[in-house]
Order: sequence, then C-alpha cells, then structure tokens
Amino acid sequence: MRTYGSLSRAFGSIAAAMTLLSPLGAGAADDATALAGLKEVKVAFDIKEGDAKGLLNRLAIIDETRESLIKQGVTPHFILAFRGPATKLVQTDPANIKPEDRAMTEKIAQKIGKMSSAPGIEGFEQCAVAVREQGTSVEKVLPQIHVVGNGFISLMAYQSKGYAYIAS
Repeated sequence: MRTYGSLSRAFGSIAAAMTLLSPLGAGAADDATALAGLKEVKVAFDIKEGDAKGLLNRLAIIDETRESLIKQGVTPHFILAFRGPATKLVQTDPANIKPEDRAMTEKIAQKIGKMSSAPGIEGFEQCAVAVREQGTSVEKVLPQIHVVGNGFISLMAYQSKGYAYIAS
C-alpha cells in the first residue's frame, strides 16, 4: 500500500512537472472569440505618455496590434491622438525635450514615419490645446501628425462615429 501511495505521488509530480514545462502557447494564441463576425475595427487611441521610452513602447504595441488584426482577417482603422505630456515627444524642438529623452524621440519620429504609411493607420492627431499648454508650437509638430483644435472634441467625434476609445 505504501508503494502505491508513493507511486501515485510520483506520477502526480511528473504530470505537474510536464504541465509546467510544456511550452506556453502550444496552440497559437488568437483572438478568434472576440473577433468573431468582425470584418473591421475602428479605434481612437488617446496617447498621453510623457516618458520617451514608454511612448515608443506604446507605439510598438499599437503597431503590433494592427498587424495582429490584419493577420486575423480584421481590417483596423486606427487614429492615434496625442495630447498632454506626449506632446513634447512628437515635436522637433530639442529645447522642449528633456536631454535624456532626445535620442529616444528620434526613434519615436522614425516609428511614426513608418506607421504613417502602414495599412490600418488612418492618421495621427495632435491637440493644439496641449501644444499651447506644453509650451511648444504647432510648427514644431512632426509632419505626419495633423494638429486639431481640441483633442477632446476630436476624440468625442470619433467615438460618435463608432470608434472605440482606448486611453494609452
């Protein structure tokens, strides 16, 4: 009887170890359930991140999301709206960028440049109120980004047109 208990525990331990050691995602992860029946998605991203590394990471994740939707047969329609502290990171005046963020803002500009021609990116917007509040100027905003009068109004309008709102 003692052997049976020890053997049972050993098999239990082996089964647990195999479960823990098996590759995660043995079946490819997908969003099939959430995307069932959808042909397209419309999203307005409200981007306020004021840390250059954080903003570049968010842009990369948004781009990864766009690519994943396309691979899963869903057409994305993305608007990326910048306001608040993110404003300083999407403009060209180095005097308005913290010295430690300057190198990273070049990478941000490159990422926005690449994304601006990618399928599913409908546009980039910058709030003029945020430009004023952050002490920069409309003329300094990256050329791929359209300056709107008020980012809140723009985001409200997109939501009224059926765009999902994602704060980022």
